[in-house]
Parts: sequence; structure tokens; C-alpha cells
Amino acid sequence: MPSLRYLQAAPAFTEHFYDSEDEGDESVDNGPTGGLTWDGRADRGSDQAKIPLLSPFEMANKDAAAVTAALRKAAYADDFKAAFGDDVLDHPDDAFDAAAEALGTFEQSAPDFYPYSSRYDVFLAGKATLSAQELRGRALFEDAAKGNCASCHLSEPANDGEPPQFTDFGLIAIAVPRNRAIPANADPAYVDLGLCGPLRTDFKSRADYCGLFRTPTLRNVAVRKSFFHNGTFHTLRDAVAFYATRDTDPGRWYPRNTDGTVRQNADLPKAYWVNLNQDPPFGKKPGNKPALTDPEIDDIVAFLQTLTDADQQAAPAN
Repeated sequence: MPSLRYLQAAPAFTEHFYDSEDEGDESVDNGPTGGLTWDGRADRGSDQAKIPLLSPFEMANKDAAAVTAALRKAAYADDFKAAFGDDVLDHPDDAFDAAAEALGTFEQSAPDFYPYSSRYDVFLAGKATLSAQELRGRALFEDAAKGNCASCHLSEPANDGEPPQFTDFGLIAIAVPRNRAIPANADPAYVDLGLCGPLRTDFKSRADYCGLFRTPTLRNVAVRKSFFHNGTFHTLRDAVAFYATRDTDPGRWYPRNTDGTVRQNADLPKAYWVNLNQDPPFGKKPGNKPALTDPEIDDIVAFLQTLTDADQQAAPAN
């Protein structure tokens, strides 16, 4: 699935990330960066693979024994034993670790997980052209005063020629609206604060980390149906429009109080608003002219559609 693609370049999580001498100013501390999950708590593919297997929000297996019981019934059980030992399924913890290791190893397959086969990659290689609208979208994407998307979603090849990852893997706060379809959000006291918890616990006392989530790659973003850490948006255009108008038209995105005022940044407690990213296109006031017009938003969406890998171009959104 596209959301697991292009994780091979993610650095291990660190609170203090410095660009290499070849790629940027190595004296600048870019802050919390890396990891394979929204809150950066898993660094290895095998560790990331364990999370959905046991998460009550996802596959909801009770423990390693439950996963192993399912493995015993799988059509590939004999292949699994051939790879990890005839008695591996007799030892649930070992079997669980082996399954996670197998998944992590599979995710290192370049053709399956980082093929770099999008039209944009072909364009960068000088073997294709982009339409006028796509080129306008690219310019807006990279314009620091307009979309400013490339400040986090790096769009140019690295100095060593590596294709762009369309993420800097940094963690930032942008206060996307609350997704009321998430069962946990039925409790008004529950708030997913990303780096400072509740799923990640080692930084629960770090108020300056609350509301920060890892910047995802935008490769294959056009074939997704849910966007941001909580899946609150379901169209790519809405996701881009949120960036453009979060601050200029908050009533478009956030609920209202009983007196009619807008509950701006409603899924982020006010104590943590200081953590919010205010770089363009953010940082404006309600009623100000947004950094992007509607046609410009459409242009950026058109550009983002060039980032779909060849084997995903006819795939349904997921």
C-alpha cells in the first residue's frame, strides 16, 4: 500500500536532526525528526509491523499468541516454518518476532516499496514533460511565499542524485480538525497529541512536543482516500485547501461554540498552540487573503497527481 512506501529513507528518530554537509547547513538543529510512524516511535520495519498487529484500533490481536494462532492456520504456514524453523510456531514470542521480521524485510524490496516510477521521476530524468497546469502547480509547491510545500516535502533530487523523498521526515504541528469517526474521539477528553502521547509515552512531559506529527511523503498521495494523522480529510483537494485557509477561514474547518464563535484548532488544547507551525501559507489572520487561490490549489493538486508510481496509476484510492 502506498502509505508504507518510501520509508526506507527515513532516519531513526532523533530529537536533534542535522542535515549532512552535502545536503544543507549541518549547524542547524532541525528538531525532532524521523521514525516510521506518525509519532516517530518505531525505527525499524519489524518494530513498525508489530504495531498494527496488536493495536486495538487496527488488527486487535490480543497478544503474540493470538498472532501465532492465526499463523498456524495460514496457507503459508509451511513456508513460514521452512524459513524460521519447524518448531517456530510452538513458541509464540519467537513466531511473532519472526513474522514482524519477515514483514520488515519485505518492505525493503525496492520494486515493491520504492520504485521511483512516477511521471515526475520520468520528468526529472528528462524523459517526459508536464502539462502547463502541472508546471504551475510545481512552481506554487516550491514558492516559499505561496504553497511553501517544499519546505517540508522536499521536491528536488539530493546532491548525490537520489530522487526526492517529498518529505524531510520532520515532526510539526498544524492542528488538523478532529476526526469524530475515530471511536476514541467520542471521549471529549481524549486528544491524540502525537509526539507527546498518548500512544508514545517517553515524551509525555514535553509540552513543546505536543501536537507534533511526522511529515509523510507525498509520493502516491493522489491515490489515498484519507489524509493527515487522523484521516480527517478524504479528498486531496481538501487537504491542500486546509493548508491555504486554516488561519484565514477557520470556520470552514473547525466547529463552532454555542455563541457562534469558531473553536479554532479545536483538536489541540490551547496550551500547545505555541507549537503550531506558522510558516506560509499559515500565519495569517481570519479574513485575510489566503496565500493560494482556488485555481492555484487546483494546480498544486494536479502536480501532486504526477507523484503516483506507475503500478498505482490505475489503482483505486485506498
